[in-house]
Amino acid sequence: MEYSHRYPAYPTQAVAAELEQHIDIHRQAHNYTLYEYENKDADNIGSAYRHHDRLTDWKDEFPVFKEVHSKALQRTVTRFYDNLSNLSKQKENGHNVGMLNWKLPREFQSMTYSQSGFELKNTSGRRATLWLSKIGDIKIRYHRDIPDKATIKEVTIKKETTGDWFVSFGLETNDADLPEKPDVDSLDASNSVGVDLGILNYIHTSDGKTVDWLNLEDEYDRLRHEQRKLSRKEKGSNNYEKQRKQVATVKRHIRRKVLDYQHKITTWLVRKYDAVFVEDLNVKGMLQGDGNARNRQDAAWRQFIRLLEYKGELYGCHVKQVEARGTTKECAKCGVETAKPIWVREHSCPSCGFETDRDANAAMNVLKRGFQKLGLGWPEDTPVETAFPTDTPDFQCVSAKRVVETGSLGA
Repeated sequence: MEYSHRYPAYPTQAVAAELEQHIDIHRQAHNYTLYEYENKDADNIGSAYRHHDRLTDWKDEFPVFKEVHSKALQRTVTRFYDNLSNLSKQKENGHNVGMLNWKLPREFQSMTYSQSGFELKNTSGRRATLWLSKIGDIKIRYHRDIPDKATIKEVTIKKETTGDWFVSFGLETNDADLPEKPDVDSLDASNSVGVDLGILNYIHTSDGKTVDWLNLEDEYDRLRHEQRKLSRKEKGSNNYEKQRKQVATVKRHIRRKVLDYQHKITTWLVRKYDAVFVEDLNVKGMLQGDGNARNRQDAAWRQFIRLLEYKGELYGCHVKQVEARGTTKECAKCGVETAKPIWVREHSCPSCGFETDRDANAAMNVLKRGFQKLGLGWPEDTPVETAFPTDTPDFQCVSAKRVVETGSLGA
């Protein structure tokens, strides 16, 4: 299994200048790879591995490429072909995408050391040191340990638009070292949960819990204030650049706050349950539709699902995506579909009379489809029988503040 850990980095002024120089050389390597891909004989290029053979000639023709580590240079060429492959896949899926273009300095702000050329040192405290070949030592804030059974496969260092530096360690853990997932036949409604990604609440679970949305109004008020100040600066001036970084800092704070919130919720879910089922949403289509697209984007549901899936592997929990279409209309008890406008927040089945919260009904349908996807029948101890409307005292609503402060809904 592959995943990553990210840490703030604090290079000295001299090392930061060296990093910027190396990143710019890698940018030139990326652009030259694109040039050769479009102009060279296809017998000599066409794949990352074949293009790696060209690097010796590059260094003879352009000595600047000798200044960077050879494995990092190879990784930049591989990065180009990875981007090319991703574009091809999007075209195959019917997306209207363009072509790869030359990168300007502001568009290329990272480089990756793969396999060699790096060493993580002095990891006993909250500070550690990362050594990079041809650059030197960089202090990092080592706020969480890298697991003993994980192997560092690559290191990426990036300068963000705020001017801050970050280091990401690409980690690999053997499947044999991961905790075993519970046997599928042992799953039932008591140790499994369906999760509806909601509108009024961030999530709604099939066992009657809700988690509020994260309140970002103060952050967006500040962002609007900083953007207004930016609009009054002369573009290209020192004051403009200073204010641009201030706007980028606020945007980064919003992204990190959402990510931290998602980490806490997903960790709680995979620790508490043996199986978690979630809707496979068409997030892009939802953002393009009518309504509050900003709130939907803040929800970052695709990111939420990715976190849930990789943590399921780390903690030994089954995580499955199920078809989202119809989960709201279909009655969780009898299966009859009933159309509901978005403003109708209660489910009331005209066929069997089952009544509950709209999102609770959807979450129970997600749970039901999850069992079907695993080849299991609908369990006898179904949560449908104990589902409560939101106005009953048995309904559990967990505030966003509590999630942030405790880090666990079960605390």
